[in-house]
Amino acid sequence: MAKTVLVTGANGQLGMEIRNIVSGHRPGGRSSGPASYIFSDVNEVPGQVTQHLDITDEEAVLAFMRSRKVDVVVNCAAYTDVEKAEGNPETADLLNHLAVAGIAEAARECDAAMIHISTDYVFSGDSSVPYTEGDETVPSSVYGLTKLAGERAVLNSGCRHVILRTAWLYSVHGKNFVKTMMRLTAEKKQVKVVFDQTGTPTCATDLAAFIVDLVQTGRTDLQGIYHFTDEGVCSWYDFAQAICEMAGNDCDVVPCHSDEFPSKVHRPHYSVLDKSLVRETFGVKIPHWRKSLEKCVAALKGENLI
Repeated sequence: MAKTVLVTGANGQLGMEIRNIVSGHRPGGRSSGPASYIFSDVNEVPGQVTQHLDITDEEAVLAFMRSRKVDVVVNCAAYTDVEKAEGNPETADLLNHLAVAGIAEAARECDAAMIHISTDYVFSGDSSVPYTEGDETVPSSVYGLTKLAGERAVLNSGCRHVILRTAWLYSVHGKNFVKTMMRLTAEKKQVKVVFDQTGTPTCATDLAAFIVDLVQTGRTDLQGIYHFTDEGVCSWYDFAQAICEMAGNDCDVVPCHSDEFPSKVHRPHYSVLDKSLVRETFGVKIPHWRKSLEKCVAALKGENLI
C-alpha cells in the first residue's frame, strides 16, 4: 500500500526541492512511486498545489493527519531568520518548538513517522573538530535555543522520528546566500565577506533527495538524530569566492572579520557537522559542496532567477 506523506513548509527551499524530486522535475528525480505526497504551507506559490495548514494549530494538524491517514510527516517549516529571532523570541519558539511539539504528538497519535529538520546552531560553534550527534548542545542564539527545544519535543513525544541537522542551506528558491552573492558580485567591484566563520554549504536538492529516499525505502524506522550537509569545509569568504567565480562575475571578494559586521546574534565560528553516522547507517553518498554549487549556479544563470 502506498504511503501518504505530508510535507509541511512545502513552499520553502527544502519543500520546493522535495516537490521537484517527487514530480520528476529535477535531473535524476522520479515520480512519487510508492508514496503519495501532500504539500502544505500557510503561503501560496503560483503554479504550486498547496494545502493550507497552520502548524501552530495543534487540533488542525491532528485532524488533517487523521483525515488523510498520514504515514510520514516531513517538517520543513521553521522560523529561520536568525537576526529577527533575537527580537521575536515568542514567534521563533512558537514555530521552532511549540508547533513542532504539536506535529510530533499528532504523529504519535496517528502512528506516523516524523522527519524533522534541525540545525548546526544547536552547538556553541566553539569547537575546532566536526560536531558529532552526541556532542553537547549549547546554543547561543534564540534561533538555536528554539530549534534545540524542537528537537527535544520530538524526542519526548514518543513518535517514530528521524531528526536531520543541516547547515548553510541554499537553492534556486527563495532568499539565500548564493543568490545574494551572485547579485552583489555582479553589481559591485568589491564585496567583503567574513572568513572567520567555518562550516559547510548544503544544496537543498541534496538534502531533499536524501529525505525522499528515506521515505521511498521505508527507512524512517532507523530512528535517531543524524547530521546531513554536503561534503567539505569552507569559510563564508571561500563560499562567496566560489560563487563569484562560477557565476563569471568580475568582483574582488575580500576577506574580513566578523566584528566588521556587528550583529545581535552570536554566530558559530565553527559549525562543521560530522556525517559519519548518516553515511554508515544509510550508505548515502554525499556530494562535495563545490559540485552541488556548480549545478545551482548554472541553474540560476540559465533561469535568471537571481
